[in-house]
Amino acid sequence: MLRIVTDGAADILPEWAQEFGIDVIPVNILFGEKSYLQGTELDNEGFYKLVDETKRIPKTSQPSPHQFVEFYRKIAQKGDTILSIHITAKLSGTYASAIAAAEELKDEFKVIPVDSAVGSLGIGLMCREARKLERAGKSIDEIVKYLEDVKYKIRVILTLDTLEYAKMSGRVKTLQAALASLLNVKPIAILRNGDLNMAERVRTRKAALDRVIEIAKEEFGKDPVYLAVVHARDLKSGEGLLNDAKAHFNHKETLISELSISIAANLGPGTVGLILYPTK
Repeated sequence: MLRIVTDGAADILPEWAQEFGIDVIPVNILFGEKSYLQGTELDNEGFYKLVDETKRIPKTSQPSPHQFVEFYRKIAQKGDTILSIHITAKLSGTYASAIAAAEELKDEFKVIPVDSAVGSLGIGLMCREARKLERAGKSIDEIVKYLEDVKYKIRVILTLDTLEYAKMSGRVKTLQAALASLLNVKPIAILRNGDLNMAERVRTRKAALDRVIEIAKEEFGKDPVYLAVVHARDLKSGEGLLNDAKAHFNHKETLISELSISIAANLGPGTVGLILYPTK
């Protein structure tokens, strides 16, 4: 049997876990001396409340190889194949932990770790498409080839409402964050080829949201895509962006999801953006 596993930096729609048989190993969220498992011990709203109360940004840490071993044993039976699709290895050690666990369990399961080169709903869509291919009769080798081919074509384009979280988490330098805050600049970040880079700085929120669409149009044109919006505690902006974006793309499907804690912890509430997933 094929088991599909991802991690807490992936976003999947609530119904996908059961409908497509996707198991999620949680990320560790560290608030001072206390550790929480994302999703099971701390949900998104609980996370934001803790941040508001403590005025501190938690640290996140990838599941350890031991946590992966225990998780694989919990969700699979001896002889199963486990396709383990994880956040870009350039931003997290999760993929490395999965590789270590796969080696330890090689006599129990066939574990195939995949570096998605993306994050958020980009990973969720990869998991869903992998299951669709398996149900269509494709072999595991064909599925892995598809994932390796598509992963560098997926684009994640985000605009941050504030750089405070990125500053506290160390994602941007304090001076850069202070200057951007002073000028009320809204940065745009692009996840491409596994790297997340601050690509542009736009003066207003509205202009930043418009520019997110423009950047995506420049790259995808009229190519068929799954068009997804992700947001961090800002559903209104997410819905607005999706409504605006629909007119600009040849979309086979539209989706909207809240960003996972592990990503929101680094980018902050108010972050919103597009994920474009090619379908041809």
